[in-house]
Amino acid sequence: MRAVLLRLAGALPALAGVIIATFVLTLVLPGDTAAYFAGPTASPAAIEQIRHELGLDRSVPEQFAGYVAALGRGDMGSSLITGQPVRNDLAARLPASAELTLSGLLIAIVVAVPLGIMAAVREGSAWDHTCRLIVTAGVSLPVFFTGLLLEYVFYFLLGWAPAPVGRLDAYATPPTTVTGLYLVDSLLAGDLETFRGALAQLILPATTLGLFALAPIARITRASMLGVLGADFIRTARASGLAPPVIVLTYAFRNALLPVVTTLGMVFSFLLGANVLVEKVFAWPGVGSYAVEALIASDFAPVQGFVLTMAVLYVLLNLGIDLLNRALDPRLRAA
Repeated sequence: MRAVLLRLAGALPALAGVIIATFVLTLVLPGDTAAYFAGPTASPAAIEQIRHELGLDRSVPEQFAGYVAALGRGDMGSSLITGQPVRNDLAARLPASAELTLSGLLIAIVVAVPLGIMAAVREGSAWDHTCRLIVTAGVSLPVFFTGLLLEYVFYFLLGWAPAPVGRLDAYATPPTTVTGLYLVDSLLAGDLETFRGALAQLILPATTLGLFALAPIARITRASMLGVLGADFIRTARASGLAPPVIVLTYAFRNALLPVVTTLGMVFSFLLGANVLVEKVFAWPGVGSYAVEALIASDFAPVQGFVLTMAVLYVLLNLGIDLLNRALDPRLRAA
């Protein structure tokens, strides 16, 4: 418990910096919110009236004080596009982003970890060369290009994937909301048709994110396994006649797991940013596309709410990774 409190206390300066940065960002970004929503034919008096109603005519310190006071009450402001509180918009869209990000990470783990292990065990083999090829491709290809390519091949050319129109097609009904994750909620409701529809819509965007995350996970898994496989205790285990799968999975991979877990946390944070592009490519109704649409419209409250939400998630993610490392490594628990 003490370690958790210390980590949270250490994250407070970072969160304070994010709050200041998001406020300053709205001041330096181009565009006039009042002029945008007043319309191109609005008179200067009408624009000034809207600016006064939004509090944009106050001094910068007054605006910042009001912004911080509102955050203290849990108020992130209201979106001028949707007319709803930003907190409600983010809460409605966050499950879509979470489902996409977690699915992409799961695909990456299922493929990258075994590939990295095989590349280390059979160094110099076809497995190793395949791992290097995938790592190079994952680093080189931009995530939006991968998404457009998959969409072109599997939807436009082959017709295997459904139209990229969001989480469900236009004729499907979303399941009753329990978790906000369509795959989970449809299974809880016993609605297999909706589950199949949601899964079909999720495959391509999740695969796009998974390919993006493959490279660092496979590379770290391979490097960590190579370091452990050359250790003295592995040679002792081999000399004792233990079966190769036992040596690799029970002894080597368990000791190589800490860098892999740390990398998973970093990759997940990268995916939170990368899914902004993927959501736009596949018309996915997540928080990333919400922030982009607000930014284009000079609606800065949703942008601020998005950045703050991502910062809080990043802090909680780092805390979770730290606690997991402590659970895996007794030396960290004793520290």
